[in-house]
Formats: sequence, structure tokens, C-alpha cells
Amino acid sequence: MAKRLSTTEVEAYGHIRRQLRELGWVVKNPSLNTGGQVWTQNQCLNHPVMKAAFGKKRPENVVKVSESTIWVIEAKAERKQLEQAVSEAIDYYAKPVNDLDLIGSFKAAIASGVAGNQDSGYVARTKVYFDGLWHTVTINGQEATGLLSPKDIQFLLSQHTWDIHEFTPSPYLFLQAAERINEILHEGGINKNDRAKTIAALLLSVVEEPPNLDTELPILIDEINARSKHVLTVNGKPSFAPFVTILPPTNITNHVKFKAALVRTIQELLNLNIRSAMNSSTDVLGQFYEVFLKYGNGAKEIGIVLTPRHITRFAAEAIGITNQDIVLDPACGTGGFLVAAFDRVRVNGTPAQLNVFKRLNLFGIEQDPAVAVLAIVNMIFRGDGKNNILEGNCFSTNLVSKTIDGRASAVYSKLQAKTGAEPVTRVLMNPPFALPTSPDKEYQFVTRALSFMADGGILFSLVPLDCLFGIHEEKTWRETELLAKHTLLAVISLPDELFYPAAMKQVAGIVVRKGFPHPKGQPVFWARIAYDGEVKVKSRRMAGSDFVPPRTARNDIPKVLPLLQNFIAHPETASFNEPMLCKTAPIVHTDPLLELLPEVYLDSPPITQDDLLQDMDRMAREVAAYLIRFGKEAKARDFDEDH
Repeated sequence: MAKRLSTTEVEAYGHIRRQLRELGWVVKNPSLNTGGQVWTQNQCLNHPVMKAAFGKKRPENVVKVSESTIWVIEAKAERKQLEQAVSEAIDYYAKPVNDLDLIGSFKAAIASGVAGNQDSGYVARTKVYFDGLWHTVTINGQEATGLLSPKDIQFLLSQHTWDIHEFTPSPYLFLQAAERINEILHEGGINKNDRAKTIAALLLSVVEEPPNLDTELPILIDEINARSKHVLTVNGKPSFAPFVTILPPTNITNHVKFKAALVRTIQELLNLNIRSAMNSSTDVLGQFYEVFLKYGNGAKEIGIVLTPRHITRFAAEAIGITNQDIVLDPACGTGGFLVAAFDRVRVNGTPAQLNVFKRLNLFGIEQDPAVAVLAIVNMIFRGDGKNNILEGNCFSTNLVSKTIDGRASAVYSKLQAKTGAEPVTRVLMNPPFALPTSPDKEYQFVTRALSFMADGGILFSLVPLDCLFGIHEEKTWRETELLAKHTLLAVISLPDELFYPAAMKQVAGIVVRKGFPHPKGQPVFWARIAYDGEVKVKSRRMAGSDFVPPRTARNDIPKVLPLLQNFIAHPETASFNEPMLCKTAPIVHTDPLLELLPEVYLDSPPITQDDLLQDMDRMAREVAAYLIRFGKEAKARDFDEDH
């Protein structure tokens, strides 16, 4: 018999269709539309192969993966019916298709069950068929909680596997989800200043499995808070639990919409397969928060400036982080630079080296506890919450050397390290941009960071351009602190809209070697990264490859990075000069302003005959236009005078 749909199954049907569309499937009837990929219930029975296989039964959807492969999706109205939905997808639909031996038939290689409703949210489970068995699909070792994209399905089938390795959702999907979540939380009456901690709590609550959403709000909140505290406690950070504690509305009439916001937000996270993504090799949580705060909530209102992930990776690669380095970010924010260091060691080291590195070699200081907990959550999802992220002020916090388990490490201390015994070998940082009335300027953070470092250590820091050309205290700092005590290895100006849409200052990255006054003849690597592979689309700035259809975007980073790495390794011998991109040249100490901007040192491209002809043509057109305009105005004046 054809099943009669309940209201909640209709809701599930809409949920499935929306998610498939967002994941990139063409949600049109393949039998009637070229390129269509999704049959609905009634459309299935109009297809001869499915009609023969299904009889009068109908799944929620059938997805056309290829001409020879389909994916069956069955839904149930309650979350507790998930296993039933999966079993029926296989037994009622996938197996009958696979048992057919008809001309023009196909095979059902994927089957999914979706269970739930709008009030309690939805859960999903997907299985893939090969070698005569149905295997539960996992992503980075975690069971997939959402439906899968065309790319994910193709990976499973082509690799003959049930686990999708190194999975990371598209940042564009993050953008869509972040915007929806902000709207959801707004509708739920959650203040924008509480949304970041709310997301952190909800992420912590799904580490092991989603909480029971089919309950009253006070019970749901208690479970979310208990799960968050448990994860933080297990990872040695129980004191941060209050900063992610969710409180119910004081007015009980607001409980319904508040609960709906929590349920829908958890659903969005599950749709992203966020638990799986957190186990990937990329800074998934950092990316999500970057998009969430920049485009959904506004980083300016929250007071957080997130360093784009491609810049944190660039910095970690440039200064050559290794598993032997002791790495510090004295203003770590959500931990993007620490994750970049972690990932570089993961790629270039062994699992044993990585385990020691993340435990003994990574240090972060963040003065805002609500932001520090985001960094801790970030690292927890990378398999370690015990790394040394501290809530505190870097100007009053110290690090001293300590040998732990026979390994050189460091610990926080009330006492400053003795001169010559500083522990840190690498610094990655983006100091908070100072307000005009702020007592702590960006360059003071750089000076403080250098004080943590051993002689010969290398620092990478983003700084506003006015630190490099300002004529007042900035110039004094460049003369008496930066160059008088340390060696400036490189200055790289970065794209004007690096932090778009936040109204931030233009910045450059500086690379400094600690403890050796800058020799007057020492070359510096000057570079200008005008393009970083990101594009603006509909007031969003994201990687060009993240959009459909694919977009290309100019990227200077792949050209600059290897040259910079070579120069840092061999500053006395490496020499480069590519006009308007990079150049090695000593500082002009006779410059009364002592400007340290790459644009001062980079060569302009040579002028060609074509350039001259184009300039002459442009000038001729401008002169002609001026004369025509001038002539018209003169005639008009003459006419007025005559009349």
C-alpha cells in the first residue's frame, strides 16, 4: 500500500529537500529535467524500474547519483525511529532495486534514514553497500549526522570505503548556516553578545552524541550545560564552564521560542556533520566562528577580530614551525594561529611527535574568558583540551622554561624568565587593534611577545601599517626597540580588505629574529600580497573556489611563500626582485621617516612601448574630452551674454 503521510513526515520531506539543495544536488525530477537528480515519492512510481522494485511503497526521495547508481532516503516522524527508517530504506527499496535484472536498471548503493520533526529536530544515518554488506558511513571516524554532498558520495563509491577522510564542509555552507543560526538565535530572543558562547555550549554538547531534544526547556538546558561542563572537565578546563553556561529566559512565556532556537541550531550543526568536521586536519571550528561572527553577527559588535585561516597557515609555513619549537600566541583569540602550528606539525611530523607537541609546546594567552573558551573548544575538537591556553593579560603573565618528561617546555609563572633563559622559539600573533584611547598599542604587544622569546627565535605578527610609517611614538619604537634590539627579516603587506566586512585597519605581517640588532647592510624581504585568492560576492569575502559556479581569484601567496621561506633560512645570500611583488633590499636608514613599508622598496614594472602608447591614448582622450566640454561651456556663456 502507498503510505499516507503524516504532518511530521511532510516536515521531514521538506527538511530533506532543503538539505539536499544546500549540499549541491539539483532538486528536480531527473525523468523530466536534464541534469535533475532528485525524484519525489510520486515521481518514483512513474519510473519503470522503481515501480517494478517498489510496488506500491514509496520512499521520501530517490537521488540519481549517476546513470547506474541511486541513493534511497526514507523518513520517519520521530527521532527514536531512525533505525527503522534506515532498515526500511534498505529492505523496502534498496534491496528490491538491487535484486532486479532489468534492462536499463541501476543499483542502489546508498541508503539513508531520516527521523524527527521540527519540534525535536532530525537525525540521519547513511549506509553504503559494497562487498555484499551495508556499512554505516563515517566522516573522519565519526558517524555522519547529516546528508551527504555529491562530492562525498562520489568519494565513497570511487574509493570503495565507508569513511570520508579529511572531510571539511565548504566555507560557503558555513556562511549559509551561520546566517541561518544568527537569525534563529535572534528569533529565540538570544542576545547577540551571548550567541558566541551559546554556539560553544551547543558544540560541546554534541561531542559524544546530540542531547535529547524531545523534552522541556529546563531539562534540555540542564543537559546541554552538564555535557559542556563534562567535556571541559575531562579536558582539564572546568573553570571555563561558567563562560558557556546557558540560562533560560526569566519569563516562562519565552521558553517555547527559546527552546525552538536551541533545537534548530543543533539541527544546523548536525546538518553540517560538524562532529565529523571537527576531527579534520583543518581549523573547522575557527572557520565556523570566523564566518559566524563576521557575516552573521558582526565581529565589531562582539569585539573579536578573527585572523583569516589562510593567513594563519601562511604564517606557520613562513617561519617553519617544527615539533621542536615552543610556540606562543600572546593574544590568541579563538586559537587560529595555534591550530595552524598544530596542523603544520601534524603534516610534517609523526603522531607521537604531534602528541608531545600539542601537550608541551603550544601556549596561548587570551584576556577575554568568553573568547578564551572558544580557543579551548577549538583545541578539544582537535583531540587535546589540556594545551596551555590561559585566560589572562599577556603584559602581566610570564612564561619560564621547564623540562617536562625529559622534554624542553614552559610553564606560566608570576616571575619573569631570566635573561638568556626565555623559553619561546616561535611567536604567531595578531595583536588586538588598539582604540585611540587604548593604553596598549599594537607595537607594544610585539615588544612584549619578543620578551618571551629565546635569542634567535622568530616572530610573525600582523601589525597595522601605521606601526611601520607613523612619525610619532611608532617611529621611536621602530628605531629604539625593533631595529636597535632585533633583526627585521621581512615585511609583507596584505590585502586592503583582509578583515572585510569589519572596518579594520590595513595590515602587514612582520617577521623578526629575536635578540640581534639589525645590521645596517642586512637585506630585508619586502613583499606585497595584493591578492590572496579570495573574492567578494554579495558582500562576502571568501575563497574563490568555494562558490558555484567555480570562480577564479588571483593569489599572490603561492608565489611569495617559497621565496620568503628561502630568505628566512638564508637571509645573507637569498636575493629576489620581482617588481610590485617582492624584493630583497637593506633598510634605508637615511630616510628621516624610517618607513618600513614594502611599497617604499618594491620596484615598479618596467614601462613598455605598449604602456606608453596606452598612456598617450588615454591622455589624448582626456584632453579631447576636456576641450569638448570647455568648448560647450564657452558657447553657452557666449549665448547667455548675447541674450
